[in-house]
Amino acid sequence: MTNGTQSIDRAAEILSLVVRADDPISYTEVVGSTELARSTVSRLLSALERNGLVERDGDGLYRGGSLFATYASRFDRVETLVSAADPTLQRLSEETGETVNLAVPSANGVVQVAQVDSTFVLGATNWVDVEVPPHCSALGKVMYAFEVIPLPTGRLERRTPHTLGSRKELTDNLAEVRERGYALVHEEFEAGLDALAAPVFGIDDRVVAAVGISGPTMRIAERHEEFGRLLADEAGLLSRSLKRKVTHR
Repeated sequence: MTNGTQSIDRAAEILSLVVRADDPISYTEVVGSTELARSTVSRLLSALERNGLVERDGDGLYRGGSLFATYASRFDRVETLVSAADPTLQRLSEETGETVNLAVPSANGVVQVAQVDSTFVLGATNWVDVEVPPHCSALGKVMYAFEVIPLPTGRLERRTPHTLGSRKELTDNLAEVRERGYALVHEEFEAGLDALAAPVFGIDDRVVAAVGISGPTMRIAERHEEFGRLLADEAGLLSRSLKRKVTHR
């Protein structure tokens, strides 16, 4: 076992001890429970504290750090959003019969957090685990258009002849997204596949999510405007619902 692996294992042992303790735990208790050298415990506790994994209370005792609270709050927000959006997703599914998704922004793209499957055999794809470049995704275009994620740098990957190939093409397209209130992808990720998405706004009028519809071009192409208006209306209702929930807390 290398020294690096030993250090990781020892840090994990200390972290587990602190987090699992019923009450905040002292440095002396950590040393006694782990049987590690005092200098090793001190060094590892300091490293865990610097990274927000443990923290000391007013008495100098150790407990789980702020990073755990940050993770829990983000997870709770997504769970709350998925629950609030479910009626919206169900209505969109009933109106269109197509696959309906809810997505939230990540560091440089989008993460799909909920889906209602298409009622058609053709088009019933689970998109949750499919990685789609944001510039050829309706959900991703929404995130770009409303400046939730940074615009890509360098050349854009061309997935089909319809994929936007330059930053100027992308920025022009994003201006259209903002103007009409929804994003449209016509065979830009895969031939024969179309998608639309609309933004969901939070209490501070920033986009917190996007709702989208996807399906075969042969079914959707002639209904772009209809589906776009429907998405914009439903996303608007969801946005107002989220704002009311926060206001009435």
